[in-house]
Amino acid sequence: MWSPATVRLLVFIGFYVSFLAIGAFVFSAIEAPEEAARVRELKDLRQDFLDGHTCVGDDSMENFIKEVLSASNRGVSAAKNVSGEPNWSFGQSLFFACTVITTIGYGHVTPLSQEGKLFCMLYALFGIPLTLVLLTALVDRLMIPTTKYLHFLNSRLGHLYPPFTIRLLHFGTILGTLIFLFLLLPAAMFTHLEPEWNYMDSLYYCFISLTTIGLGDYIPGDAPDQKYRPLYKLMITGYLVVGLVCVMLTLSIYYDIRQLNFGVLFMLENDETRSIDPEKMHLQEPGTNRTKYTNEKDSPTSLEDTTPIHSIP
Repeated sequence: MWSPATVRLLVFIGFYVSFLAIGAFVFSAIEAPEEAARVRELKDLRQDFLDGHTCVGDDSMENFIKEVLSASNRGVSAAKNVSGEPNWSFGQSLFFACTVITTIGYGHVTPLSQEGKLFCMLYALFGIPLTLVLLTALVDRLMIPTTKYLHFLNSRLGHLYPPFTIRLLHFGTILGTLIFLFLLLPAAMFTHLEPEWNYMDSLYYCFISLTTIGLGDYIPGDAPDQKYRPLYKLMITGYLVVGLVCVMLTLSIYYDIRQLNFGVLFMLENDETRSIDPEKMHLQEPGTNRTKYTNEKDSPTSLEDTTPIHSIP
């Protein structure tokens, strides 16, 4: 007989698959007509070029396009490539290294040599855990002032609103502040700095980057006449790292709100699973279903107190 948590998990898996299918249908309905229009434009442009340059054969044109696309997919552009900055200058390489170890991975530039591919794998193997350690340590430090802010709200509003409402206010104000500082404001700056981006393009880039989706269709600092490109790339690298810290901080605050942590609905924490845990059986007090550790841990705080234990003064 399946446990209630297992049933809920199976239902959630069905919902998740349906969510993926809905996303596929919506993307297909929105993007397929645009793609078809772009294909028609390219075919007309190609035919116009061949009609105007009769010395160029159709096969030669096809081979040239394939070479250009292959190079472009590897991060090498045929447009003003000789006069532009190399992809593997120090500034560009630093930006690439950041996208690797933060798992953003835009994919617009990739290692070309076999040695580069091997080093990229080894570098990511060590760099990704180091990045997680760094982000976790920084978030732990930032949880101290955010918890103090929660205590401030409790002291001012605790007699008016229940703890859950205060936590929602706490989370909402921090979320709104971080959205402004790391999405809306940077998007406005990118709109000014990137000549071919509008505000929606810039906002899209910020969101895709900080959520580590990293599609790579928009890359800042790659304009042909970009001034101070190494410094610009360095500043973007700093923005990405700090932005990821704030994303993790937001998630940590969210998961501290017990009523919104829906993951507990799918956890197998019933009496049967507890009884087969030898360590918990060893700690279990005679005649009770609770362990000594649980009693000691839960005794100082009430059921309504969801303040992180490391933050309780």
